[in-house]
Parts: sequence; C-alpha cells; structure tokens
Amino acid sequence: MLIKFTGGTVYDPMNGVDGEVRDIYVQDGRIVAEPQPGTRIDEEYSLKGQVVMAGAIDPHSHIGGGKVTIGRMMLPEDHIGNEVARTELLRSGCGHAVPSTMTTGYRYAEMGYTAAFEPAMLPANARQAHLEMGDTPMIDKGAFVMLGNDDFFLSALAEKRDFAFIKDYIGWTMHASQALAVKIVNPGGINAFKFNQRALDLDEKNVHYGVTPRDIILTLARGMKELGVPHPIHIHGCNLGVPGSMHSTLATIRAAEGLPLHLTHIQFHSYGTEGDMKFSSGAPQIAELLNQHTNVSIDIGQIMFGQTCTASGDSMRQYGNTKSADPKKWVVMDIECDNGCGVVPMKYRDKSYVNALQWAIGLELFLLVNDPWRIFLTTDHPNGAPFYYYPHLIRLLMDRTFRNEMLEKLHPGAQAATILKSLDREYSLYEIAVMTRAGPAKSLGLRDRGHLGAGASADITIYEDLPDREAMFKTPLLVFKSGELIVKNGQVVKVVAGATHVARPDYDPGIEKTLRDYFERYHTVRLDNFRVSDQEIVDSNCGHTGGECGCVIVQPTGPRT
Repeated sequence: MLIKFTGGTVYDPMNGVDGEVRDIYVQDGRIVAEPQPGTRIDEEYSLKGQVVMAGAIDPHSHIGGGKVTIGRMMLPEDHIGNEVARTELLRSGCGHAVPSTMTTGYRYAEMGYTAAFEPAMLPANARQAHLEMGDTPMIDKGAFVMLGNDDFFLSALAEKRDFAFIKDYIGWTMHASQALAVKIVNPGGINAFKFNQRALDLDEKNVHYGVTPRDIILTLARGMKELGVPHPIHIHGCNLGVPGSMHSTLATIRAAEGLPLHLTHIQFHSYGTEGDMKFSSGAPQIAELLNQHTNVSIDIGQIMFGQTCTASGDSMRQYGNTKSADPKKWVVMDIECDNGCGVVPMKYRDKSYVNALQWAIGLELFLLVNDPWRIFLTTDHPNGAPFYYYPHLIRLLMDRTFRNEMLEKLHPGAQAATILKSLDREYSLYEIAVMTRAGPAKSLGLRDRGHLGAGASADITIYEDLPDREAMFKTPLLVFKSGELIVKNGQVVKVVAGATHVARPDYDPGIEKTLRDYFERYHTVRLDNFRVSDQEIVDSNCGHTGGECGCVIVQPTGPRT
C-alpha cells in the first residue's frame, strides 16, 4: 500500500530539511523515495499549511522497572481523580505522576511521541522492566542497564583486572539484560552508602573498594567507546540535588579526557551556594563549559510545578531527600549485589524559593547551551514532572513573552536570582525537531528513527501550525506508527505494540566461568535464570522467529577495539 502525504511543511533535521514544503511517500511501513510518475497512490493526506515531523523520541523516561511499580503502589492518592475509563478501543488505567502502563503508552502517542527509553534498568530486575515496557503500547522502548555500583564491577576495578575483562563484563551484561546502553547512577555512591558513607564526590574513595567516581566514569566511558556502543555512557553524576553540585558537574566534564559522555538530568546537578539562601544557579558556568566540550551531551530533567514522585536508583541521595517527601512516605532499598532504589513523592511549589529557582535553572540551561544536537528535552519523568508536561515546556522555550509571564508569578527571591529574563532566545520549530527527534535518535544509534528520509520507519507526526505552541504540541492532528494511523486529533484510533531496541556488542563468552562462580556465591538467582531471552521480550502477536522481525530491533554497534 502506497500512501502520499502531500504538501506539508517538513522539519527533518537529520536530512537538513528546515520548513520546506514537500511530499512524503510511505510503503509497507517505511518512508520511500518518490515513485515513478503514474504509480498508483492508494491513500493520500493533503497537509497544506500543516507541520510534519518524525515521531518524537524521549531518551530518558522512567516507564519500567521496580521503582515505578513501587510508586504506583505507594501512592493511591496519585490514582484518585486521575482514572481513565475503558472504551471499546482502550484499556482502563489511572495515574498522574506514575500512570499505569497502558495509560503511559496512550498519553505518549496522543502528543506525537513514538518512542521512549527507560534509563535505569537494574540487571537483576531486567525481566520486570521488560515485562512492564512490553505492557506499554503505542511506542518503541528500550532500556539502559545500570553498572558502576555493582560489586562484581567494583571488585574488578579494585583488583585492576585486564581492561578486556571489563569490556567482556559490560558486553555480557548488555546481552543478558537486553539493554540498548549503559547508565551509571551516583558512580560508586550507591555502593558506598551500604558502607555508611553519606556523600561521594568525584575524587573521593569508596571506603570498601578504594576506587573513585572518576575511576568508574572513565572506565565505563572507555569501555562503551571500545565496544562500539553508539550511546555514550549515560551519567547521573555525583551529588544530585545538593547545593554546590555544579562543581562536581564541572569537574566531571573536565575529567572526560575527550571521551564521549552523556550527562543526564543536569538541572539537578547545576546548583551553586551563593546568596543568603546558600542555593544559586550554576547554569551559566556549566553551559559555558559544555559549549567548549563537544564530546559531552546532556538532557535537562526540567521541573514543573505540582505533585510528582521521584524514583531513582540513587539510594544515597534519595535517603537525603526523604525529609522533603510530600506526602510523608518513602521507600529506600538495597537490591541484590547490583544497586539500590529510592522512591520519594515530591510536590514542587512556585512560591518556594528553591523550587522556583530549580525551574529557572533548567530553562537557563536550555537557552544557554548553543548546540541543540547535544541537549535533549526531558523532565526525567516522573522526577521533575510527568512527561505529558512537554507541550508546556516547549512553549516556554519557543515563546519568550509567555516565559517571562510565568517567571513573574514565582517566588520574588528566585526571580532576582536568575538571569532568565535577560535571555532572548526562542527555539525554532527546526530546533525543537532536533531536540525531540533527530538528536536523541542520533545519540542512541537508532538508524531508522527520528527522521523522514527514505528507509526510515514511517513514524510521522502532523501538527496544526498554531501560534500557541503548547496547544499545537499537545494535540497533534495525526500520528502514524510504522505507517499506520494511530492518533487522530489527539485521540488514539488504533492500538499498536512498539518494538524493543537493543544493542549487542561483542564479548568473550569465556567470562561466564568467572560470573557463574560469582552468581553461585553471592546472588539469589543463578546465572542461567538471570538472562532475559528474546522470547521474553517479543510481541506475542508478532510471530517472532528471530532476526529483525520488527518487535526486537538490534541496533548496530561498531567494531570492538
């Protein structure tokens, strides 16, 4: 079946298209080149005056794994008033900060997103994370496996094992957990928390293993590069949320030694200690350094005002946040020999000096970092705010007048402490397309997502070109997933299952002899039961027989060096 999208205004940064009126053709779920004259068109959409982009991609959203399940169970308040009734087409659901799986998929699609990636999957909990993501319809998924606090890795680092051994372990873990990339959370800090350390900065030693966060970051960054994994090491750095954290962030950027890094939810790591409140913005200094280091990319983790629930593997910092829990309940836990977890509900208030300045710091970073290809739009769902606040965030970035009106409603001390009002920049539609489509796809190594060139998956979103950018991005006119119409006028009209994206770098299977002994001694699960198989993550309606059938997509990696 050949579909023609006629005369839309196309924004496709991966192919250098900036607001050009073009026709797009789709056949069998893929975008294809213009066919020969006379070829029969089976279906045509006239898009004159309408904006056409690839489906949006969220590179950092907590949508699977034990922490969001804990959040749902711990917060019945989050369900009340946020019930979603069953329809003839859709399943019922609920939730504001931590929506149920089905509702999560529907809400993403309804605002033009066709992919979202879970950034903190524990190896020991990978099966649960994949089951939960598999229950999330409409969008493609994938996950970043957490390393850097697990005892096996820290022991290998402390014992100065051969670097090939470290790379084999990274590669084995990615295969066993069906991961797309690797994340570090509070490098070495979660493990140090188990030995009663309550803080760990870049060059402080873990008291048990004698290694530093700098050692861990550089080892994993080099490992990812030498394994040829496209997405660089995804770093939740030291001292999240702590006044003065900007100095740890600046030091981490300088420590990279040219290796590619991705610093995630950097807003939470950009705080100074100036002023009477001993809490200030470090965004200008961090943005200036980022603009000089093209090897570093970031996502923001913007906060929005209202109720949410923070969920993180960073048990050290989440334990510190428990005093701010609202409502007053929380969970902090240790998980196997792998890592930790902390779930703390949080309400951000616009009349709070700290919360208002956090909001401004995120926006300062968005507006001061020059290169949209290295900065991605996130709220670190649900930590800064639920993901469906993105249209409001886009308007803040594209409309300076609106942004300043919002700023004037905040705590007066925060207004005085931010340079936000002096920033004239307004994002263009092209830059929004870079930040929400092409940039994340390029960074994650998704070769056929995030663009509209021939060969790409036909994930397409069509908007009415409204002056109110929040209204525009909140309710797309049409959303297509693999060439199928799934959303019309902001409402789901067809339910589909997205694919799972994984990366599988080379490793020496001989490492399993050492790992098997380790599992027998220390884990509650045997190695053979630890691995997540393909059959456990395929779409049951796909008829999966292996290879690239569409429900599990193995993204290419480079050669091992």
